[in-house]
Amino acid sequence: MPSTNLKVFLVEDDPTLVEMYKVKFTESGFDLTVSGNGSEGLEIALKQPFDIILLDIILPGMDGFAILQELKKSAKTKATPVVMMSNLGQEADISRGKELGANDYLVKASYTPSQVVEKILGIVEKK
Repeated sequence: MPSTNLKVFLVEDDPTLVEMYKVKFTESGFDLTVSGNGSEGLEIALKQPFDIILLDIILPGMDGFAILQELKKSAKTKATPVVMMSNLGQEADISRGKELGANDYLVKASYTPSQVVEKILGIVEKK
């Protein structure tokens, strides 16, 4: 796959998933930054520009919904696409994520890393 040079920020605290995504995103030519903590993730997202942010919901420090709210309030990040990625697949969680401004909501167990890459490319191309 050709290099895309997309700057992707993954906020995820599961080391196994981080490694899995790291391999796939690097193979796909993405410039990946990772944080395993919600508070730290918000701080990084507000300091550095990213093409897209992938955000888990259940995180230490601050949950993904709270991070999303802050990202959408900030002039620096409000236009940055955000994809919520969680194993919380209840309709209420999905609706809440989209109401708060998420571009998409993926239930992690339902998507392979390759499918996540395709989703990312589709969302960034629309931007």
